[in-house]
Amino acid sequence: MRGIVDVHPAGTTQRTTTFEIFFDLVFVFALTRVITFMAGSPSALTLAQGLLLLLLLLYSWSPYIWVGNLVRPDVGPVRAATLVAMAAIFVAALVLPDAWQQGPELFDAPLTLALAYVVGRTVQLVILFWASTSNPALRSTLRFFAVPVVLGWVPLVIGAVLGGAAQTALWTVAFLLNIGGARIASALRPWQLRSVDHFSERFGLVLIIALGESLISAGAGPRAMAPVGSALVAALLGLTSTVCLWWLYFDRLAPAAREAVRNLPGERRASVAGDAYGLGHSALIIGAIFVALGLEEVIAGLTEESAHPGRLGWETATALYGGSALYLLGRLAFRRLTVRAVYPRQVVAALLPLVLLPIGRSLPPLTALILLTAFLVGVTWFERRTDQRDEGLHSTRPRPS
Repeated sequence: MRGIVDVHPAGTTQRTTTFEIFFDLVFVFALTRVITFMAGSPSALTLAQGLLLLLLLLYSWSPYIWVGNLVRPDVGPVRAATLVAMAAIFVAALVLPDAWQQGPELFDAPLTLALAYVVGRTVQLVILFWASTSNPALRSTLRFFAVPVVLGWVPLVIGAVLGGAAQTALWTVAFLLNIGGARIASALRPWQLRSVDHFSERFGLVLIIALGESLISAGAGPRAMAPVGSALVAALLGLTSTVCLWWLYFDRLAPAAREAVRNLPGERRASVAGDAYGLGHSALIIGAIFVALGLEEVIAGLTEESAHPGRLGWETATALYGGSALYLLGRLAFRRLTVRAVYPRQVVAALLPLVLLPIGRSLPPLTALILLTAFLVGVTWFERRTDQRDEGLHSTRPRPS
């Protein structure tokens, strides 16, 4: 007898549905609105606040991956509840550029954003508790998971009311409660992973949408004219850089990681998947968003909309080079957690953008972007050679009799 009506468990061969892709498109729209927030007045504080917004968004979205892995999100009341969450994310996206701008109205942008976040998290918990009626193990996990999630709402709402530095500090506390509590809860009571294919595919789709949408955001920002001359060259360099970021994850690493996770036993599989895709992919997505911000600022500099028309500046250099480093380091963390093979030379390559950052910030915007693109092309070529050599070693290794 089913424990609850109209909840359809997901199968072990479940794949991402079109409804989930639609939901993720709205989520990625919210991520790209963070670019608009940071581009409004780029500064060290704005970049830090943007990072905080991205972390809050990502760790409010990832539980929906577990939802879709446990139950069918496109059927019956679960679909209706997910539509409510989609509306909340959409509202959050609309007000994100004014996340720290308090207004005279009762529900100004910060408070609206905080309440939309609470609605999205509430829907998650309702669906998961609903689905766990006949699943004692899942219900036990949720009891641990729900406590820090609900506690995190308190500093989030209070911070939105107070504004300013207090908002930044309290929203940081809210994030730490969420991520710290989730880590402790999953360690004590691991999640259940039904379909590795669904789990990995969903994360991969969001990353590729983020790469594509971020590039669109960089090329279609608030410009008075279409890019011409040097700005057009910058756009093409941005495309080349994004292709390199895509290749570094999707060409060989993604399928190899999926196969490695699939071959792990039970609870170990869920734990590794949660760490690799939850933590590693967060760094990949955030890195891609920051690179997109840097591309937008470079094009702004070439169209004389930049505060530093003669040089790149620290903020844009941090977005471009720091975002690339974060992406490469996230990729290595993901690789280490899944296929287990990370070489010292790969670590050095991932850290090199941080070494190049002080150089890039003093260069003209186009020259700095050329330097970064050349670096990413070089890393891509280097990784291709490494993969080919490893494949050659595996193919010549004698098979056991």
